[in-house]
Amino acid sequence: MKISVTRDVFRLAQVFTISRGSRTEAQVLTVTVEGFGARGQGECVPYARYGETLESVTDQITGFDGAWPDLPDALPAGAARNALDCAFWDHAAKRAGKRVWDLLGVPVPQPEITAYTLSLDTPEAMEAQARKNAARPLLKIKLGTPDDMPRLEAVRRGAPDVPIIIDANEGWTADVYADLAPHLMGLGVQMVEQPLPAGQDDMLGEIARPLPVCADESCHDRASLPACKGKYDMVNIKLDKTGGLTEALALKRQALAEGYGVMVGCMVGSSLAMAPATILAQGVAYTDLDGPLLLAEDRDQPLKFDQDGVHPPSAALWG
Repeated sequence: MKISVTRDVFRLAQVFTISRGSRTEAQVLTVTVEGFGARGQGECVPYARYGETLESVTDQITGFDGAWPDLPDALPAGAARNALDCAFWDHAAKRAGKRVWDLLGVPVPQPEITAYTLSLDTPEAMEAQARKNAARPLLKIKLGTPDDMPRLEAVRRGAPDVPIIIDANEGWTADVYADLAPHLMGLGVQMVEQPLPAGQDDMLGEIARPLPVCADESCHDRASLPACKGKYDMVNIKLDKTGGLTEALALKRQALAEGYGVMVGCMVGSSLAMAPATILAQGVAYTDLDGPLLLAEDRDQPLKFDQDGVHPPSAALWG
């Protein structure tokens, strides 16, 4: 088997800002696995928050010289293992002449309604974003500053009837969250994601949570679940955190068995990165696979998005 990795850049449709900073492009790594007459691909987005860079993840990928079953022992959960695992799944499907869901023995994936993310900005700009996207079925709002109430109120003015979920990206303190929480439900917020920094979130286990709280940075793979107990009601499963589709599916099964709600999310990447997650997203509480909608350019065979949501990939794209 031959494994290769390339660096690809996709321009964003507009500046994308969260509490940790802004970007104008998505820099991704594409892994290609070739052999036995088939070629499979996977994509990952190295994330600085987890100590990853394009260079470090490239080194992990090029340093892997084992077979697919060796991945969990050879590489930690993270971007490198994700791209390799998804490329191996794609390769296996193409070699077998079947779809990945057939190999997994699960039903054909159906479209899933996905959130559309509004970037962190001034209240005026976020209101304009909300008004422009008021026809979407679900909005995800990036917050995470001490001055977020005017932003949220502005979004609600721009999109008065759309369900809203919030992602604070670890940007609030316990005091800020305690002050905001009573107001969120009054504005129709359905869920809040990672309000406090991972490792500094014990307060969540000591307060009432009438609004479901979802772990993102606090939950990577199955090993993360014990530390989430009593603090979080949901977990956000992302392939770049779990280290691929294999672990993501196992995490989903275990999280549901332990009573957590499940959200399936993404980094800002192309349709190739989202494609495996459409299988994972079947039947979950919230799907957030809008990465391609934030891009000015995408893969040659992009995912289809319409009023029914995000559709599973064509065989030409992945799986």
